[in-house]
Amino acid sequence: MIGIVDYGVGNLYSLGSSLSSLSLKYTVSGDSNALDMCDRIILPGVGAFADAALKLRQAGLDRYLIEQAARGKPLMGICLGMQLLFDISYEFGEHKGLGLIGGKVCPLADCLPKELKVPHMGWNAIDIVRDDSLLKYVKSGEYMYFVHSYYAKDCDADVIAYADYGMPVTAAVRRGNVMGAQFHPEKSGAAGLAILKAFSEI
Repeated sequence: MIGIVDYGVGNLYSLGSSLSSLSLKYTVSGDSNALDMCDRIILPGVGAFADAALKLRQAGLDRYLIEQAARGKPLMGICLGMQLLFDISYEFGEHKGLGLIGGKVCPLADCLPKELKVPHMGWNAIDIVRDDSLLKYVKSGEYMYFVHSYYAKDCDADVIAYADYGMPVTAAVRRGNVMGAQFHPEKSGAAGLAILKAFSEI
């Protein structure tokens, strides 16, 4: 059973639909007791980092996710959910993340060539730089769907895939049982479903 964390800022319907299409059982909940019944957890997220981090804290889910990660439960963040796994974000200020993966989340606009637009939105190929079971059913050059204005940096040791958007943009990370995708697997067609399938087998 996969637990999808519901804290008010996730794209829950399409993610649930994707898991259903893979015949994977899941539950959507913001209740730690319900999530305890799951053997894997997905942290989705859309919107602003500060708002999402605050909602996690208010629900006590920040401490819960840190505890579950420490116990070895597979945890995957998607888009903003991935960014929340990092130490800190500089999205409209300075905001503390979960600290499960070392690094920081910074504005794309500060680093991109001027001709490239922010947000980084649409289909882009990933470049797998490290073999990992999360990516076992996909290969470099497959396209995923991105939509984000901030990106994770100073995390090279944990990066398993990049995307090229005028610079290497962190596309997927993994540290032990904690992993994340900057793209949306649930919006990335067959390749995205393959990643969700792989996560269900970790």
